[in-house]
Amino acid sequence: MNNFTISPSIKQFASHFVEAGFSIFIVGGAVRDHFLHRPTNDFDFATDALPSQVMRLFRTVIPTGIKHGTVTVLFKGNSYEVTTFRTDGTYGDHRHPEKVVFVRSLEDDLQRRDFTINALAANASTGEVVDMHGGLDDLGNKTIRAIGEPHQRFEEDALRILRACRFAAQLVFSIHPRTMEAMRSLSKDLVMVSGERVHTELFKILESEKPSVGLLAMHDCGALEVLLPELAAGYGVQQKGAHLYDVMMHGIHSCDAAPRSKPLVRLAALLHDIGKVPTRMIQADGEVTFYHHEAHSQRMAEDILQRLKCSNEEKSVVSNLIGNHMFHYTPDWTDGAVRRFVSRVGLEAIDDLFALRLADQVAIHGFVSPGHLIEFEKRIKQVLDAGSALSFKDLAIDGNDLANLGIPKGPVMGLVLKELLNTVLDDPTENEADTLKAIAMNFYRQRIEH
Repeated sequence: MNNFTISPSIKQFASHFVEAGFSIFIVGGAVRDHFLHRPTNDFDFATDALPSQVMRLFRTVIPTGIKHGTVTVLFKGNSYEVTTFRTDGTYGDHRHPEKVVFVRSLEDDLQRRDFTINALAANASTGEVVDMHGGLDDLGNKTIRAIGEPHQRFEEDALRILRACRFAAQLVFSIHPRTMEAMRSLSKDLVMVSGERVHTELFKILESEKPSVGLLAMHDCGALEVLLPELAAGYGVQQKGAHLYDVMMHGIHSCDAAPRSKPLVRLAALLHDIGKVPTRMIQADGEVTFYHHEAHSQRMAEDILQRLKCSNEEKSVVSNLIGNHMFHYTPDWTDGAVRRFVSRVGLEAIDDLFALRLADQVAIHGFVSPGHLIEFEKRIKQVLDAGSALSFKDLAIDGNDLANLGIPKGPVMGLVLKELLNTVLDDPTENEADTLKAIAMNFYRQRIEH
């Protein structure tokens, strides 16, 4: 018999329910991950006790989602989420049940869940496992399978389509054919899912060992075309030359090759060439070109990031990487050119940009050739070690100094500061207060005032 190992603290927690005449089960991901030998410290519980009854059993209970039967119990330094057995009403918006009904049956509660591998339960006192839908067999077969009638599961909640792709990526499982068929027929309903929820699932895919498993599942079921149509449009768009893959597959393979610890670099890698689709041209001699595709990719990616409700920091990082990924360093670059590059990209983004370039190489050729990047990295270090201003804050004078010279604040002052920064990027010895004041006044009088 399959058993779940119950820790002494959980047994003690469960005893409060049992002694009061209630049942209590560990449900969902913790049970699944136990049988996959994946570590977890996140335990969710289901019980036949009503929320009000749970609140009477413990000293500190937070009504975190009491409308849907969920409370959070603080017990001996642990935080446990407990939900009353329930069935869901109709899903009018393909996302949320219009009402929930509390029930006494674990079987009814497990029936409402999404996939068989997530419908496993373990008695929180004895560790005995309840598997009513063949979830253990599906774990053994490495299969994602919807509970019951797949169409009904996805009609209830369209986000489950994306969750199936995410679990496929995280667990490196395949999706059962009937489940995939239902996903394909209902993927259009993903338009009703909020950008925040898509963001959460997409980033979990990006953080998996091999994002391509989830991304290709999204492509197979049509979710990619609904949620990331700019990327899906690259399917079949050939690049010729040294490229092994079409535009879409190049982005997906680049994503795989980027560091797992850097999901924003992976997202930039996924989207860095989407601008090749609208910029693709075939020249008279048959050559295929994608002029200025990086700028188009950057603008298109910014639209995607907005749809996904990304934070300002996420938008800034990804946009910057995509917009600057087409740099072409050669040893004949002047020190000024190196400083301008670092100033434009941002010193803090250099490592990420190089990681993107290496991932791009792997997706182009199938291997990495880091020689020129190593040389460029050494060159940047040499220039930085010599000391120089790379941003406005490094200048020997600031906006207050310019204001004291009579230069008005606002766009005009911005132009002057930009001129001063360009000056010291070319020649760091010019970064002296008196010198910059003279340059500022000369620039203002000759280029702006008149």
